[in-house]
Amino acid sequence: MLLGLLALVGCATDGAPSTPTLSTASAGSAVASPAAGTLTTPLTQQGRWERRAPMPTARSEVAGSAFGGRIYVVGGFTADGATGALEEYDPVADTWRRRASLPSPLHHPGMAAAGGKLYVVGGFDTRGEPLNQAFAYDPAADRWQQLAPMPTHRGALALAAWEGKVYAIGGTSRFGDVNANEVYDAVSNTWRRLSPLPTPRDHLAVVEFQGKLYVFGGRLGDPDRNLAVVEEYDPATDRWRDRNSMPTARSGIAAAGAGGKIYVSGGEEGRGTFPQNEAYDPETNTWSDAASMPTPRHGHTAVTVGGRVYVIGGGPAPGGSQSTLNEVFVP
Repeated sequence: MLLGLLALVGCATDGAPSTPTLSTASAGSAVASPAAGTLTTPLTQQGRWERRAPMPTARSEVAGSAFGGRIYVVGGFTADGATGALEEYDPVADTWRRRASLPSPLHHPGMAAAGGKLYVVGGFDTRGEPLNQAFAYDPAADRWQQLAPMPTHRGALALAAWEGKVYAIGGTSRFGDVNANEVYDAVSNTWRRLSPLPTPRDHLAVVEFQGKLYVFGGRLGDPDRNLAVVEEYDPATDRWRDRNSMPTARSGIAAAGAGGKIYVSGGEEGRGTFPQNEAYDPETNTWSDAASMPTPRHGHTAVTVGGRVYVIGGGPAPGGSQSTLNEVFVP
């Protein structure tokens, strides 16, 4: 199974979360992408970053996924509020095009690809109400279809796919963080509740790797209550187990896998945004440093195509900020 999603940098030698290095860009701003090209990174850090064509719509709190060698970014916050925009990026041509918008605008959804379609689940509506709606997008037809609703209303959740099914994990509802772990079966158009997430949290990230789902970071309802926790879920046995914590506690992160590792990037807390990009090796259960993000931000998406991790959109300042950034991590 292919890896898919991203995280942070700054390893602590004693296994405890390290002191973060934060960017303190002003909130409420939009950041445009600089010119494309290779960016310099410290020689002591793994990998390098490159810039690519900016996303047409500046936004944050988006969701993204890959299908057929292309990247799809949906929903989020613009300077004018929630959007249903769907934009498709071709990494080979380095070009973007607009596709059919979601039936309704939303932000903080989850997104995953399975069985030839892209699934968008949950999020918040224009009033900030948590949603349980689910949609399938057919890239060939450029068409959306509404699906059976998810059992739990929630946003700021994480979504992953395994063996044709879609797993919706964590998030927050009207009543606070949830431990919901629910799976969608496209064949029967039904949902089923599974063993709950051990640590309820929101603004987390999940990546599938070799049949396991790895759930990273997040927070307890507030960006100043960030978590470094990592938990592994086995869909075959419906069981969870703890893994080594992230070096840096963060939320509003994204995660994606490439070359046998999972890269967790960005995030926020009340004081600023994180540049960290930390690499997790699921086989050895260890963390290492990777080249820091050129532009610290939160609410972005991270998607792997061709062994490269595309880190797109997100806010450079805590809370309401947006960007069109498309920065690529090359391990």
